[in-house]
Amino acid sequence: MKLKLAALLLCFGGFASASECVDETYKGNSFTKCTVDVAASDLSLFLYKPNGKPYGQFTTLDRALIAKGKKLAFAMNAGMYHDDRDPVGHYVENGVELKKVIPNAGPGNFGLLPNGVFCIRSKRADVIETLKFQSQNPTCKHATQSGPMLVIDGELHPRFLPKSTSKYIRNGVGTTSDGSTAVFVISNNTVTFHAFGSYFRDALKLPSALYFDGNISRLYAPNLSRSDFGFHTLGPIVAVVEDN
Repeated sequence: MKLKLAALLLCFGGFASASECVDETYKGNSFTKCTVDVAASDLSLFLYKPNGKPYGQFTTLDRALIAKGKKLAFAMNAGMYHDDRDPVGHYVENGVELKKVIPNAGPGNFGLLPNGVFCIRSKRADVIETLKFQSQNPTCKHATQSGPMLVIDGELHPRFLPKSTSKYIRNGVGTTSDGSTAVFVISNNTVTFHAFGSYFRDALKLPSALYFDGNISRLYAPNLSRSDFGFHTLGPIVAVVEDN
C-alpha cells in the first residue's frame, strides 16, 4: 500500500512540478517565473478558435479545453500581433504554418534585430535566433517568432542600455541549452529591457531568451490564484494543458 501511495505521489507531484509558477525578487524588481519541464508537459500554442476568431482571453481558452476534458495549467501571451490578432512573425500551430519567418529588420521591438523564434518540438523547446533558425530549419510542432532576443548565447542583446528610461511590464521565455526546460517570466513592475534580460541571464542562468511583449503582458497561473484579464484580446497564447 505504501509503495502504491508513493507511486501516486510521485506521479502527481511530478506532473505538478512540470509547470510551476513562483514569485521572485531580483535587484529590486519583482518577477513571476513559470518553469516548465517540456518532456513532462503538454506545451502548446493557441490562437484561433474553430470559428476562426481568436481565443483572446485565458478564460475563453480554458472553457474550450474544459469542453474537451482538459484544462489550463499555465498560460501566457506569446508573441506580437497585428490589430486583427494575426501574428507579426513566424507562427506554427500543431504543425501547420500560418505565417512565414520574417528575417529582416523593421520598426518596433519585433524588428530590433536579432530577434528569434520559440520552437516547441517533441520533448524539447528552444529559443533560437532567427537567422540561425532559418539555417537549421527545425521542424517545430509549435513556433512563434518575436523580438528582440533578450539573451543570445549567454550575452545580452547589444542594443540594451543599463540606464534606459523605457520601462514596461514585460514578458518572455528562456530555454536551457538541452531544450528540456522552458522558463516563462513576467515582470510585476515596470522594467527596462536591460533589467529584464539580465534576470534571464544572471539570475536564471539561461543561455537564450526571447521577448514576447510589453504593456499587454498577461499570465495565467492557477497555483498562484492568478488569471490576468485585459479589455484588449490577445493574439498567440502559449499554454500547458492537462487533463481535467
